[in-house]
Amino acid sequence: MRSLLYLIAVIMVIGWLIGVIGYSLGGLIHLLIVIAVISILLDLIRGRRPV
Repeated sequence: MRSLLYLIAVIMVIGWLIGVIGYSLGGLIHLLIVIAVISILLDLIRGRRPV
């Protein structure tokens, strides 16, 4: 029974880590999308052709 509780605790900690990392990366992905849109708009305003 003790090993089962240990297994459940390990699974919960791994799930918590995945949730924390996923939440943090979600913000990073939104930041990267905003940077990409700004760079595309700057290229259009300056009249350059996108690569």
